[in-house]
Amino acid sequence: MDLTLLRTFVTVHRAGSFTRAAALLGLSQPAVTSQIRTLERQLGRPLFLRRARGVTPTTIGDELAHRAAPHLDALVEIAGTGLDEQAGVRTLHVAGPPEFTSARVLPALTPLVAQGLAVRASLLGDAQETFDGLAAGHQDLAVATARPRGGLFTATPLCDEEHVLVAAPRWAARLSPEVLRDGAVVLEQLPVVEVHESLPFVSRYWAAVFESKPAAAATVIAPDLRAVRESAASGAGLAVLPRYLCEEDLERGRLVALLDPPVPPLRTYFLVVRTGTLALPHLARAHEWLLRAAGDW
Repeated sequence: MDLTLLRTFVTVHRAGSFTRAAALLGLSQPAVTSQIRTLERQLGRPLFLRRARGVTPTTIGDELAHRAAPHLDALVEIAGTGLDEQAGVRTLHVAGPPEFTSARVLPALTPLVAQGLAVRASLLGDAQETFDGLAAGHQDLAVATARPRGGLFTATPLCDEEHVLVAAPRWAARLSPEVLRDGAVVLEQLPVVEVHESLPFVSRYWAAVFESKPAAAATVIAPDLRAVRESAASGAGLAVLPRYLCEEDLERGRLVALLDPPVPPLRTYFLVVRTGTLALPHLARAHEWLLRAAGDW
């Protein structure tokens, strides 16, 4: 059986669409359709049912994908890694947000590195860019703050990230408990430090805690939460940060938590892989290792 036909079939099975599969493979849609028809003729069975929106695998299609996908992924990995690498070394390509990947994911994988796993990290802040790279096979595993849709990916909740409203001590001293009960007044008193003009972290916090939208513009914009943390600690204004990223600064007094809401705003991280690839031993081990490590986060 032609491996090219199998590769196209597995891609269509994961993507749920000839159009999406064609984009991932760099082929035209007619070429993908022709390859699937050729494979169906060879097998003498239909592999997909055509729907108004995409395709649905038949029972035979699901069985073939389940049996073929792990072996195809292993071949792709060998081709991408190269046969001349050190024997026994397997490479894990992982992608995720720069701050979380640096502070949590890569340190958690260190014990596996000591056991012979090689890691290549892509620090990507955009979830769609992360999913596109994963779908195209550039990465094996991704950490994302959004759950992808469709059957192309399998997503597993990894951990919840608590968000904290913080500022430097000199700003915190100016705010009374009465002021802190009113989100609009808080923003009148303090400038804002954020990662984007749309105030994604502040907006999420205000919606959860104050049930309102923040009527403010950021004074400092820095597209990295570590830069936001340092700007806030230096006195540039208030910021909303993940607790893991500012815990040490809170303990040292460089930052002060302005509020302690009964139910703090949370954001969920997901471990995302291409469906079927957890059959690869090194990927399954890294996936399991991260889930276990997340219990202490």
